[in-house]
Amino acid sequence: MAAMTDLAPPLGIADGLRAGEKNGGSSSDAEVLEGSMPLRAARPPLPAIRHCASVGRLDIAAEPELDIGNRISFNPPPNRCSGFLPVLRSGSCTNIGLRPSMEDEHICIDNLADHVGEVPNFQFPGAFYGVFDGHGGTDAASFVRTNILKFIVEDDYFPCRMDEAIRSAFLRADYAFADTCSLDITSGTTALAALIFGRTLFIANAGDCRAVLGKRGHAVDLSMDHKPNCISERDRIEKLGGFVYDGYLNGQLSVARAIGDWHMKGSKGSACPLSAEPDLREASLTNEDEFLIMGCDGLWDVMSSQCAVTIVRKELMVHNDPERCSQELVREALKRDSRDNLTVVVVCFSPDAPPKISIPKYKVRKRSISVEGLSFLNGFLANNP
Repeated sequence: MAAMTDLAPPLGIADGLRAGEKNGGSSSDAEVLEGSMPLRAARPPLPAIRHCASVGRLDIAAEPELDIGNRISFNPPPNRCSGFLPVLRSGSCTNIGLRPSMEDEHICIDNLADHVGEVPNFQFPGAFYGVFDGHGGTDAASFVRTNILKFIVEDDYFPCRMDEAIRSAFLRADYAFADTCSLDITSGTTALAALIFGRTLFIANAGDCRAVLGKRGHAVDLSMDHKPNCISERDRIEKLGGFVYDGYLNGQLSVARAIGDWHMKGSKGSACPLSAEPDLREASLTNEDEFLIMGCDGLWDVMSSQCAVTIVRKELMVHNDPERCSQELVREALKRDSRDNLTVVVVCFSPDAPPKISIPKYKVRKRSISVEGLSFLNGFLANNP
C-alpha cells in the first residue's frame, strides 16, 4: 500500500449533499430489524489519507488443491451489448479514522493479464479489485488480500465457470487461513471482490462491505450487507443454532459472514452460523454503466449508495480522476463523523468523463376556446361565485 500522504483541503463538491441526508443511511435499511450503534458526537480530525492507483504483481504460485464440495454447472451468458468494451482504470484511498490501528486491506489490478499470464478461454479486458475489512487484527485481511486471486485462478472451474471458481476460492481461503501456524486465526475479515471478465462483472461479497454501480447517475447495489440483524441472515443464523444479541452474532461479531474468526467456527466443512460463503452477483456491462464504487462499512455507515454515486459522478465531470474521487468520498465520510477505518475503491469503465445528463423540455401546447365556449364559461362562473 502507498505511503501516507497529506491531502489538500476538501473540494467542497459534496457539501451540499449532506443537508439532504441526516443520518447517511444504507440502502439495506429496510431489511434491518434493529438500529445500528449510534455515532459519536465528537468530530474526528482529518488525519493523513493513504491512496494508490495500482498494486504490485502477485505471485500465482501452485498450492495444494482443497476439496470444496459439489459445484453447480454454470455457463457465462452471452454479452448483449456487442458494441461496448470497457476501458478500465481505478483509484483507491484509505484512512485510519478514529480506530487505534488500520485493519483494512485492498487490491486494485486494472490489467489481469499482467498477473495471470495467458489463460485459455479468458476474455480480456480483465481486472480484479477487492476490499477486505479486518477485525481482531490484520492477519486475516492481509492473508486474503495476498491469496484470494491466486485461489480463483488455480480453481478447476476458472475461467469457464467463474461463479463457482470465486465461491470455491472464498472457502479455500477460509480453510487455508485456518491451517496457518504463524498467523492469528482468531482474527477475521469481510471480503468484497470484483472480477471483470470481458464485459461481464462478477461481484462476490461476504460481510458488510458494499459494491455500488453508477448507472447514468443512478445507484445500483450489487451486494447485500451481511448484518446479523438482516432478516435472511438472522433466519440462517438461528437455523444453525446461533443467535443475534443487540445486533451481534452470538453477542460477539457485528457481521454475519467473514473469513477467519475460527474461534467462532466448528470443524472445516461443518455448518456454522458464521459463514465464509459469499453471495455472488453477475452483471453485463453496457455503455450506461459508468463506474463501480467498492467500500467498507466505514463509508456506508454514514452515506447512502445514491449519495456516493452522486459525489463520484460530479467529481468525474470536474477532473475525471477515479483516485481523487475515492479521496473525496473518504473526506466526506470523515466530515460525517465516520468512526471506523475507511477504504474506498473507484473503478471507471470508460476513459471519458460521464456526460452531462439533460432533462428534455416539453413544449406546452396552447389551447384556444370558441366564443360560445367562453360565453358559457363566463355564465357558469357568474352563477357559481
